[in-house]
Amino acid sequence: MGLKLEENVSIDDLLYSFDREAYEEEPFDLLLFMLCSEVEREPWGRDFCRNVWNFDTECIAKDGDYVAIVKKLADLSGRSEELSDLEDHLDFEENTGWLKYKLAGKEQTWDLEIMDDWADTLTLCYVMEHLEQKNCYFYSKDNGQAMILFYLPQEVAEQLNILTNGALERRTAG
Repeated sequence: MGLKLEENVSIDDLLYSFDREAYEEEPFDLLLFMLCSEVEREPWGRDFCRNVWNFDTECIAKDGDYVAIVKKLADLSGRSEELSDLEDHLDFEENTGWLKYKLAGKEQTWDLEIMDDWADTLTLCYVMEHLEQKNCYFYSKDNGQAMILFYLPQEVAEQLNILTNGALERRTAG
């Protein structure tokens, strides 16, 4: 349905973390969470799905943190190779910061809102909108102080929302 397990991952890897009954208790809820996780057994360092990411929004501490976030968003959208000249700067004393990058050769600069160690999710929504293409969009599912981000075709998100009672929300700046 648009979310595929990575080639080096199997259903057995999902069942290693939770039994089948746990996945069936609230259909799709646990499964959607697990898709943003790493496999919890050897070989280590394997993601379940490349189109899903558990984004902890309390993650800003230094220069380079927004660079890492934007790189991950570009990975999710399949546009990593179009992203270049990615830089950020954070000044916690002055409460100022900026993010800049080129996407497909077009330069973009954003002023960042500094909120202690919380990410500026509004600016990141603008970045997500720049990365979206071909009727694919970023969607999120609440995960406490984090959000599970999905990059999906609109039709797939609509089908998942039918199955999950509207668990996915389109991420937009407006």
